[in-house]
Amino acid sequence: QVQLVESGGGLVQAGGSLRLSCAASGSIFSIGAVDWHRQAPGKQRELVAAITSGGSTNYADSVKGRFAISRDNAKNTVYLQMNSLKPEDTAVYYCNAVFGGLTGNYWGRGTQVTVSS
Repeated sequence: QVQLVESGGGLVQAGGSLRLSCAASGSIFSIGAVDWHRQAPGKQRELVAAITSGGSTNYADSVKGRFAISRDNAKNTVYLQMNSLKPEDTAVYYCNAVFGGLTGNYWGRGTQVTVSS
């Protein structure tokens, strides 16, 4: 059974930084594209950043220049480095991935990020 586990969330002051991790475990042949999404209270889940299996990245306009997504295939882990955090970045952050040989997308349970002003 494949699992995705997010970690690294917490409470930080505006202007601070956090690094989120998304670790995959289980019977994994290969990890394909991985996305980070977030959902703030009362709002729809939105795509924050994405990285392909080849390392190409894409970002939401709201986080460009502040967030960076990266991956360590040897560790089956994808990271989201978040700098210059703003109160509006407060949300539960989820990772989503596709895996070689498996159908469908897999989601983690999320990690809470709270940015105080």
